[in-house]
Amino acid sequence: MKIKNYIFRTAVACCMGLAFAACGDDDLDPNSIFPTDVVEIDPQSSTYQLDVYLDEAFRQTYNIQFRYKLQDVGTDMNYNLVPATYENSVDLAVLTKYLWFDVYDKVVPDKNFMKTNSPRIIHLIGSPAVNPANHTIVLGLAEGGLKVSLFYVNEMDVSSIDNLNEYYFITMHHEFAHILHQTKTYPKNFDSLSVGHYDALGWQDRDERVTASLGFVSNYASSQPREDFAETIARYITMRDAEWNALLENAAKGWELVGESYVETEDADGVDGVALINQKVEIARNWFRDAWGADLDALREEVQHVQNTYSLSVLEELRKQVYDIPVPGQSDNGETSVEQ
Repeated sequence: MKIKNYIFRTAVACCMGLAFAACGDDDLDPNSIFPTDVVEIDPQSSTYQLDVYLDEAFRQTYNIQFRYKLQDVGTDMNYNLVPATYENSVDLAVLTKYLWFDVYDKVVPDKNFMKTNSPRIIHLIGSPAVNPANHTIVLGLAEGGLKVSLFYVNEMDVSSIDNLNEYYFITMHHEFAHILHQTKTYPKNFDSLSVGHYDALGWQDRDERVTASLGFVSNYASSQPREDFAETIARYITMRDAEWNALLENAAKGWELVGESYVETEDADGVDGVALINQKVEIARNWFRDAWGADLDALREEVQHVQNTYSLSVLEELRKQVYDIPVPGQSDNGETSVEQ
């Protein structure tokens, strides 16, 4: 059975947080699981341009199915879900290519790296998956390194790189780190660095200033070692310099709950949070270099570059990759031509 990885956000504002219930250890099959011959795309379909783009940019290039049409067989029937809109699917498709795939393609020397190691299916779903039992909202789902589902696409705020990171790209980088370490395991001395400070059941109730002081980049990183490793990578490459520095500042302090708020106090937990976070990054840095021949800092630099230069005008240019695809039987002005 494939182990599923849930990323959820609680509906109550004071308890918001991201979570992955369990990460699969299934090995990723590098061989194609999709037809390798020419895919017939209906030129009369209203989704023709996006279908052509996804076929060329993802299936042919990376052996990935990028799905945006809701499929009952590929979703959890316990949730009431709606499809992603066409327009938002276009945006998330071109942004996924730009902010994730293109970055790795530029930085990693192995030009088949993404084709070999990326998930085989990316599935977009328009709505969140609301769990009435515990008032959580599922934002993402990963299955055994083969499939990543992204929810809440219809509420995507393309004007905010912070929103895009929080809801989509931290998840993508996190899950990709899992896929990579399932292929080439990370040094196991990482698992011993925070022994005694993990909380698999109550991590979501931990304040992130407290977990920073204990040497974690997020409260979810404090759930278990392999999530710690994946979060360390995902947060290191996506957090802006100011955000990363703020994390380290919190890690250097002690925190105490007074009433309903945490206040700075003497750091008496016995952990040098700053040194520990930096040690974890160093292990990840060396692993990227030794296992993959890749430079983690160069990856971070490129991610930061595309994030910091991102704007709606950049997105407008990216959209042209889809909307400028010629539609058979349609003239340049969008009118349907009729043969006499």
